[in-house]
Amino acid sequence: MPSPARRDAGWAAPGEVLAWAFYDFANSGYTTVVTTALFNMYFVRVVAGSADWAALLWTGALSVANALVLLLGPWVGQSADESGRLKPWLAVSTTVCVLGTVALASVGPGEYLWGAAVVVVATVGFGLGENLIAAFLPRLVPPDRLGRTSALGWGIGYLGGMLTLALCLGYVFWSRARGGTMTDFVPVTMVFVAAVFALTALPTFLRVRERPGPLAASGYRSRPWQRMLRAWRDARRLPDLARFLVCLAVYYCGIQTVVALAAVYADQAMGFSTPQTLAMILVVNAAAAAGAFALGPLHDRIGAVRTVALTLVAWTAALVVAYLARSAALFWVAAALVGVCIGASQSSGRALVALLAPEGHEGAFFGLWGVAIKLAAIVGPPVYGLLTYLSGGDYRSALLVTAGFFLVGLVLLVGVDERRGRAARQRFQELAESSETMP
Repeated sequence: MPSPARRDAGWAAPGEVLAWAFYDFANSGYTTVVTTALFNMYFVRVVAGSADWAALLWTGALSVANALVLLLGPWVGQSADESGRLKPWLAVSTTVCVLGTVALASVGPGEYLWGAAVVVVATVGFGLGENLIAAFLPRLVPPDRLGRTSALGWGIGYLGGMLTLALCLGYVFWSRARGGTMTDFVPVTMVFVAAVFALTALPTFLRVRERPGPLAASGYRSRPWQRMLRAWRDARRLPDLARFLVCLAVYYCGIQTVVALAAVYADQAMGFSTPQTLAMILVVNAAAAAGAFALGPLHDRIGAVRTVALTLVAWTAALVVAYLARSAALFWVAAALVGVCIGASQSSGRALVALLAPEGHEGAFFGLWGVAIKLAAIVGPPVYGLLTYLSGGDYRSALLVTAGFFLVGLVLLVGVDERRGRAARQRFQELAESSETMP
């Protein structure tokens, strides 16, 4: 049963749900423009001067940032649960990412250490914010609306990424037509990204209400590092949720690999030009939005586990099509299918965690959700890189092997029982509430 505080606050109205979803719109520009489409190329080509170690430094900075989010995520989430307020923590993480993105505008040729440090800071802010906004989800809507609500956020998020990228590309083309170089237009686009993030995140802070859980109402407090250890310990008492987090970490290795290296694969294996690659990124984002929107209602109809299983089968098929593609036309089909899979799998995975996470502990368990995703970001892309190296630059075979992450994830998913997980969630809540009210 919902806690008294939750019943008093009530479930969110459609306008509040939309305001929550707009945070996904706001932060998507960072991943699309900074880590996927524009600043990464600028860092390697201009800041690091296309040195042999440039790509290693870039991926290393992202790995350090993901490792920090992995360590800090459960601690921040548990702290938010104990205070009963997610928004102050979300405001801090948002500010860090926005200011860090603005600072990227100051990174010039040869300043690779400064650039790598700023990327680490901004990406940590992004990652912690991603965890915290997800923790709002089970506090906003009842279980039978989790799928479509999560899908709304992901779908709007991909639209936000596309629009931010389109804004930046418009400025890039305008600057290049006037003789501008990357040192002229990339810093300005960083300011664009930061401004879009800050402005479009405002509805979330203005409209979304706090709905404290029983952990805050009990007055329970723990020492800082005990918070993270408590989250890990609690996960063992929820075996289906814990198993799904392991499953998610495995199949997200595949997702993170495709997201990080899709442009490289298009360039190296398919011979795409830079305009073709940027167009492909837009297509993937559009398809991801469509996939999230389409699968949300299906998620609520057939169940979370079945929906996730469907997306993993589709992922495997998409990578097989990409492996077989020799013509640009077939690769475009594969790119669109990958986009649909990205949106659908991310949306359904977040909704399943929201369904199984105990009330009042959402921050802590979405911190663990963030750990799984960031661990995948640390493991997945380097595995692909190692496979490519060992195969003598065979990008196609390495991509096909990447499909194994989704197949292993599918096997792990077989052991997740949604009904049993919800029953364990209820028992956990009852025991937690009774223990936290004891003197």
